[in-house]
Amino acid sequence: MLCAGALSWASASQARDVAFVACPIVQDTSNVPCWLSEHGGEVYYLGIQSDVSAAFNPPSLGHLALVEGTVSEGERICGGLVLEPVKVSIMPALSPECDELRMVQPGLELPFEPPRPPGPSSGRLAFAPPPPAPPPTPPFEAKTFEIFFPFEGTVDFKTPDALQAVLAYARAVGEVRLQVRAQRAAVRLSDGQVIAEREGIAAVRAREIGRMFAALGEGIAQVEVASSDVPQLGDWRQRKVEITVTPCDEAGRPGC
Repeated sequence: MLCAGALSWASASQARDVAFVACPIVQDTSNVPCWLSEHGGEVYYLGIQSDVSAAFNPPSLGHLALVEGTVSEGERICGGLVLEPVKVSIMPALSPECDELRMVQPGLELPFEPPRPPGPSSGRLAFAPPPPAPPPTPPFEAKTFEIFFPFEGTVDFKTPDALQAVLAYARAVGEVRLQVRAQRAAVRLSDGQVIAEREGIAAVRAREIGRMFAALGEGIAQVEVASSDVPQLGDWRQRKVEITVTPCDEAGRPGC
């Protein structure tokens, strides 16, 4: 009985995580639009339309989206079950069938006040930038940072922000060697299908990140770039670049 109960609990826990590829849907409201998606006869709420300051990056009509998230049971927004956390990746191929825009419907309203009203931002972003992190302090040792990507994604407008912690540590250390390692990922969808990122995507990510740091020059004595094209099965955390910052004194001065 204990074994059966444990299996039942594990199945219920796993059922809360979903991963699927489907068309995104825009659900208009009296305030700002919601983004939804449908899978397996259920509607899921992904997030609201905002701007580049938001953590949620909305999908795009005209493209399928890979949706990965955890279901918040019983909670609905804009008629859809809430996924929190949620990661949405725009699939690169054009899918003109993904063009559904639903008009305002009674009862489908946001249960919260959006960070800014609809329409152009007039220069005001919805979310204030996070407070700056405290500067790194000694002792300085080799330290590894992880940068994550959408499915099939490479460097985009959010990447520089993600690299700030790496750059701050490197500058605090002084002279460093950087090792950039990227990997390709695969995702098992809720229906059992496995989809893998395209071959060569890891090399592209590593090369782009390496170039960004090599261009800085000052304080970075060496940038080593490597990648693996073997798909790593898992969730969005497998779509990453690891950047190891090693102080030159620790790496050994000759050639750093």
